[in-house]
Amino acid sequence: MLANEHQQLWDTPVVCRVEVDLPGWLEQLTGRADWELFAEEEDEAFVGFAMRQGQQLAEIRLYHSGYAVVDVDGESLFDGSLTAGTSDWAHLSYYQADSGEPIVLN
Repeated sequence: MLANEHQQLWDTPVVCRVEVDLPGWLEQLTGRADWELFAEEEDEAFVGFAMRQGQQLAEIRLYHSGYAVVDVDGESLFDGSLTAGTSDWAHLSYYQADSGEPIVLN
């Protein structure tokens, strides 16, 4: 690969997407299964979800930067980066911004 071609690869816009299995992640964090989504909100900085399991209420904020916050009944259970490999329930994918084609990293 020529140096110019290598530089062009680094100059190509890339979209990073984090996919999270919210019920599975909440089960991992709380030890309780059967979480249901009952509200969703979107802000320019994050996507928020409200989930419940019986009388428990979970509030989840997934920030566009890859950061996440999870509170259950007002108690913080997670406050950190999803992209650091801290959760088995979050998967990071990369796509070419112009074509939408997946990018596989070695």
